[in-house]
Amino acid sequence: MSQLMEEQYEKLGICKEVYTFGEKIEAELKERFAEIDERAEYNQMKVIRAMQENRVSAECFNSTSGYGYNDLGRDTLEKVYASCFHGEDALVRPQITCGTHALALALMSNLRPGDELLSPVGKPYDTLEEVIGIRPSKGSLAEYGVSYRQVDLLEDGSFDYENIKKAINEKTKLVTIQRSKGYATRPTLSVDRIGELISFIKGIKPDVICMVDNCYGEFVEEREPLEVGADMIVGSLIKNPGGGLAPIGGYIVGKKECVENAAYRLTSPGLGKEVGASLGVIQSFYQGLFLSPTVVSGALKGAIFAANIYEKLGFAVVPNGTESRHDIIQAVTFGNPESMIAFCEGIQAAAPVDSYVTPEPWAMPGYDSDVIMAAGAFVQGSSIELSADGPIKPPYAVYFQGGLTWYHAKLGILMSLQKLYERKLVKLDVLC
Repeated sequence: MSQLMEEQYEKLGICKEVYTFGEKIEAELKERFAEIDERAEYNQMKVIRAMQENRVSAECFNSTSGYGYNDLGRDTLEKVYASCFHGEDALVRPQITCGTHALALALMSNLRPGDELLSPVGKPYDTLEEVIGIRPSKGSLAEYGVSYRQVDLLEDGSFDYENIKKAINEKTKLVTIQRSKGYATRPTLSVDRIGELISFIKGIKPDVICMVDNCYGEFVEEREPLEVGADMIVGSLIKNPGGGLAPIGGYIVGKKECVENAAYRLTSPGLGKEVGASLGVIQSFYQGLFLSPTVVSGALKGAIFAANIYEKLGFAVVPNGTESRHDIIQAVTFGNPESMIAFCEGIQAAAPVDSYVTPEPWAMPGYDSDVIMAAGAFVQGSSIELSADGPIKPPYAVYFQGGLTWYHAKLGILMSLQKLYERKLVKLDVLC
């Protein structure tokens, strides 16, 4: 079988040296992969239980149009999300176009002029800078009189509790906690660490709203941030919880008042959750959520495999090859644009869709520098599918994530290494 497998990979462009190196790394990860499978089983049971408790039926998959009044599938799905993530209520809609939109909706609906937004974990993800008004943009929170304050993490990645306490004041209405690293090389926050931070903040100001940007983190651990004190969690359906099947959508789960505020902002005062047709996509939302724990486990294996591959080759990786995982993103710092571009070319070449095209850096909306993005996905922009991207600027770090199956993630990583190997951008003696 191993000979046949090697030949199959060779047909896909992977040379013997790269394949053998990959097999050696994979063999070392057998025990860790078994732990991931066990966690996936736990989360799979959690999703099934939420679906059963809320009486999901075939009628839930019916399409609605127009106003979307009495949309059984939509309303039931929101109950499923609330049960699964331990919230009082949920808003799960195709009208929420992406993760940034979901976050903007949650912020703008729960903040008022004169309020202050605090980020105790440093600068948020690039696309939120314009939402907040860090970078001026039409319709930002700053234009509506919402001020912003942030406290950076300490050099070792820990919370700066002293300055967080100083930053919280009478105007502080909402605290945003970004779980994942975004385009930064800081550690991703575990659910336990998020809980510790929320407990500290609530101890100073109990009525402050604690919102967690949950993107890339769903089903990576057994618990979610609402279970450790968060008031809201926010995410995208073209990331983890959509399982690769949801073609669009975002979610907000948490306290009933927070979710209601978001619903009235999404539609209009007086309408809220009552309108918003599912337009024939609701079945994919259910199916994607059902598959999500298994899909996330494959993406996690891919991230760990990538970390161990590139760490062995002498590159800085975050998280490192042995650290616990709290999201599906793997950062690899190359230090030069050539290696970064070669990596992305490899990921694209391994894709089932658009494998024949070459990714190039371009001025992507919402970013302050050119971004290169490899994404041969069935759903455009899907981050739970195999992709890699990053801004073309120092330290020239690429952010790898996804893979609907572990085997595709494995191929993508090997192909990225193949491109670096061919261009003599890796230490050849390590592979030989």
